Amino acid sequence: MGPMAASPSSAATMKLVGGDPCLDFVNTVGGRVRTSAGAPARVRDDKLASYADVVAFALHARLLDEATGRALLRRSQTRRREAVAALRRALAFREALYRVLEASKVGRRPDTADLATVNAEIAACRPHEELVPRRAGLAWEWRGAAGRLESPLWPVVRAAAALLVSPELARLRRCGGDGCGWLFLDRSRNRSRHWCTMDDCGNLSKVRRFRRRHARPR
Repeated sequence: MGPMAASPSSAATMKLVGGDPCLDFVNTVGGRVRTSAGAPARVRDDKLASYADVVAFALHARLLDEATGRALLRRSQTRRREAVAALRRALAFREALYRVLEASKVGRRPDTADLATVNAEIAACRPHEELVPRRAGLAWEWRGAAGRLESPLWPVVRAAAALLVSPELARLRRCGGDGCGWLFLDRSRNRSRHWCTMDDCGNLSKVRRFRRRHARPR
């Protein structure tokens, strides 16, 4: 059985509702829960439990092609320590980026260490970009992606670098669902989107409001 035939990863089936690859990457959790005001959000049901999950997400989000994904999974089987390091690096970047985005959303200066983590990943991925000819002109491509276990992170990092200085950042929202906390860009006409999806957190919120209104007093 080949490496691509492993049991399905939840990162390969999650909804991609962020409106940007870096937000979908930040959303590779079941939710984020705050236990008290001002406390850091705690991750619930992490979808990136292994290096294979990182590759699964990148394939699902179409940030990697299948051939590169297979090559990375094969490489991860023979370089397990590197794979563990790549996973830890991806998780550290994800959480630092989440906090930087959250700070930006409320107009607060990001934490120095978090911004340093984001900047370090931006600097690390830049040397691997190259322009290549395409039928319709030129396009960016990643050089040597199949041989670098951290390469699934590169397109996420590039997307984050673009979003953090884009006017689109003003549309950043956090889902109002209990225990969700997913981030997304609100591109609705009147900027009134409150939920990651109406099918999930939106409907759950409606049900809870209905039950509260119709609850019988004890």
